[in-house]
This record gives sequence, structure tokens and C-alpha cells, in this order.
Amino acid sequence: MVDRRTYAFEGTQPTIDETARVSREATLVGDVDIGADASVWPGVVLRGDVGPVRIGRETHVGDNATIHASQLGEQVMVGHGAILNETTVEDRALVGFNATTNSDVTIGSGSIVAAGTVVPDGYDIPPESFVRGVPAEITPLEKTGIDAEAILKEYSSGEYTDLAKRHEELFE
Repeated sequence: MVDRRTYAFEGTQPTIDETARVSREATLVGDVDIGADASVWPGVVLRGDVGPVRIGRETHVGDNATIHASQLGEQVMVGHGAILNETTVEDRALVGFNATTNSDVTIGSGSIVAAGTVVPDGYDIPPESFVRGVPAEITPLEKTGIDAEAILKEYSSGEYTDLAKRHEELFE
């Protein structure tokens, strides 16, 4: 029995790819599209009312995250408790636990936004950047010594997709 909280908004229903895993404890409202092999964990809110929410292939949205009118590319990781408002996250980026992005933000491909970071309105984060702080400061990944590829490999696509598959009761 699925007890997913899925609601239409002004005649538009969320759509979920048949291979995606969406917790029955997630809330999806309006113009929401979830791609293949994505996962949406318990407590997540995806609200597509003032703009669409797009969750790309093999993208994973962690527990209690709120995604409002935002676009997430492929193989994106959004950490627990993150808040993304009117944000575009390009492919293979990672947004850490409890990070917040305000309106009109773009996070470039391969970038890492550290846990607890606050990204103010209008930031355009270049690809392969490391972002941290309140307010956010941007540093090219090449200047940090961080192995973004290793981090993204550890936390994206395959392993997290497999973890979602193992949680049968969360994703009935």
C-alpha cells in the first residue's frame, strides 16, 4: 500500500519514472517530474507551484530536504535538510546537509556546496567549485585539494541507487 502524498496544483499532477524510488512519506505538489533511478527520501517536499521541479536521472534527494521551483540535473546529490528555492543544480553536483540556496541561484556541474552553507539570491556558481560559508564563498575545486570525483562517486548514482532499492518498505 502506497501512502505517498502527491497533490495536483492547478490541474498539474506530479510524474514519477517507473524506476524512481519515492518514499511514501515524501510530499510532491504540482509540476514535479522525477527521472529514472532517482530517489526521494522520507520527509522531502517537492513543490512545483510557482515553477516546475525537475529531478534528473540518478539524482538523490535526502531526508527532509525542500525543493521549490528548482531544476536538478543528472547524478545530483542533495543532502538531508537542504533547502533549494528557485535553483538550478547542474549535473554531478553535491549540495550538503542543511545547505540553503535562495532565489535565482545556479550551481555549476561538478560543484560541491558544503553542509550548512547559505547561498544568497542571484549567485552563479561556476562548474567545479567548492562553496562554503554564511554567506557563501566560492573557490575553484582545483585550489582546494578536494577530490570531487571521489566524493561524487562515493555519494552519487550507483551506491545510493542501490541503497534506495534495499529500502523496500520506504519506497513501496
